[in-house]
Amino acid sequence: MNTQKKPTKDKQPEINKSQAFAFTRENYKWVFIGLAFIVVGFLLMIGGGSDNPDVFSEGIFSFQRWTLAPLLVLIGYAIEIYAIMKKPRD
Repeated sequence: MNTQKKPTKDKQPEINKSQAFAFTRENYKWVFIGLAFIVVGFLLMIGGGSDNPDVFSEGIFSFQRWTLAPLLVLIGYAIEIYAIMKKPRD
Protein backbone atom coordinates (compact mmCIF):
# COMPACT_ATOMS: atom_id res chain seq x y z
CA MET A 1 0.00 0.00 0.00
CA ASN A 2 1.12 3.52 -0.74
CA THR A 3 1.57 5.45 2.54
CA GLN A 4 2.76 8.75 1.02
CA LYS A 5 0.45 11.72 1.24
CA LYS A 6 -0.60 13.20 -2.04
CA PRO A 7 -0.61 17.00 -2.18
CA THR A 8 -3.97 18.60 -2.59
CA LYS A 9 -4.64 21.12 -5.32
CA ASP A 10 -4.82 23.93 -2.74
CA LYS A 11 -1.37 23.29 -1.27
CA GLN A 12 1.88 22.79 -3.09
CA PRO A 13 4.33 20.27 -1.68
CA GLU A 14 6.95 21.69 0.64
CA ILE A 15 10.47 21.75 -0.78
CA ASN A 16 13.20 20.35 1.42
CA LYS A 17 16.37 22.38 1.94
CA SER A 18 18.33 19.63 0.19
CA GLN A 19 16.15 19.99 -2.93
CA ALA A 20 16.39 23.81 -3.15
CA PHE A 21 18.64 25.49 -5.68
CA ALA A 22 22.10 26.52 -4.52
CA PHE A 23 21.84 30.00 -6.08
CA THR A 24 19.06 32.51 -5.67
CA ARG A 25 18.02 35.33 -7.95
CA GLU A 26 20.33 37.68 -6.05
CA ASN A 27 23.32 35.36 -6.62
CA TYR A 28 22.67 35.35 -10.35
CA LYS A 29 22.37 39.14 -10.34
CA TRP A 30 25.85 39.40 -8.81
CA VAL A 31 27.22 36.81 -11.26
CA PHE A 32 26.04 38.89 -14.23
CA ILE A 33 27.40 42.11 -12.70
CA GLY A 34 30.78 40.42 -12.26
CA LEU A 35 30.71 39.11 -15.83
CA ALA A 36 29.97 42.62 -17.09
CA PHE A 37 33.03 43.98 -15.26
CA ILE A 38 35.21 41.23 -16.72
CA VAL A 39 33.94 41.75 -20.27
CA VAL A 40 34.37 45.53 -20.08
CA GLY A 41 37.89 45.06 -18.72
CA PHE A 42 38.89 42.77 -21.57
CA LEU A 43 37.27 45.07 -24.14
CA LEU A 44 39.34 47.96 -22.81
CA MET A 45 42.50 45.91 -23.37
CA ILE A 46 41.77 45.51 -27.09
CA GLY A 47 43.74 47.52 -29.62
CA GLY A 48 46.68 49.83 -29.35
CA GLY A 49 48.63 48.14 -32.07
CA SER A 50 49.97 49.66 -35.25
CA ASP A 51 48.94 48.84 -38.80
CA ASN A 52 52.55 49.07 -39.93
CA PRO A 53 54.98 46.78 -38.05
CA ASP A 54 57.83 49.21 -38.70
CA VAL A 55 56.11 52.02 -36.76
CA PHE A 56 56.02 51.93 -32.95
CA SER A 57 52.75 52.95 -31.33
CA GLU A 58 52.68 54.52 -27.85
CA GLY A 59 48.99 53.53 -27.60
CA ILE A 60 49.84 50.19 -26.03
CA PHE A 61 51.13 51.96 -22.91
CA SER A 62 47.98 53.95 -22.16
CA PHE A 63 46.41 54.18 -18.70
CA GLN A 64 43.34 52.40 -20.06
CA ARG A 65 45.25 49.26 -21.05
CA TRP A 66 47.81 49.08 -18.26
CA THR A 67 45.81 50.12 -15.21
CA LEU A 68 42.07 50.52 -15.72
CA ALA A 69 41.35 47.32 -17.67
CA PRO A 70 43.24 44.94 -15.34
CA LEU A 71 41.60 46.56 -12.30
CA LEU A 72 38.15 46.05 -13.82
CA VAL A 73 38.93 42.40 -14.54
CA LEU A 74 40.18 41.81 -10.97
CA ILE A 75 37.12 43.57 -9.52
CA GLY A 76 34.95 41.37 -11.75
CA TYR A 77 36.61 38.22 -10.43
CA ALA A 78 36.15 39.43 -6.84
CA ILE A 79 32.45 40.02 -7.53
CA GLU A 80 32.20 36.50 -8.97
CA ILE A 81 33.74 35.00 -5.83
CA TYR A 82 31.29 37.01 -3.71
CA ALA A 83 28.37 35.85 -5.86
CA ILE A 84 29.35 32.21 -5.46
CA MET A 85 30.03 32.39 -1.73
CA LYS A 86 26.96 34.49 -0.79
CA LYS A 87 24.48 32.52 1.26
CA PRO A 88 20.78 32.92 0.50
CA ARG A 89 18.59 34.60 3.08
CA ASP A 90 16.38 32.30 5.13
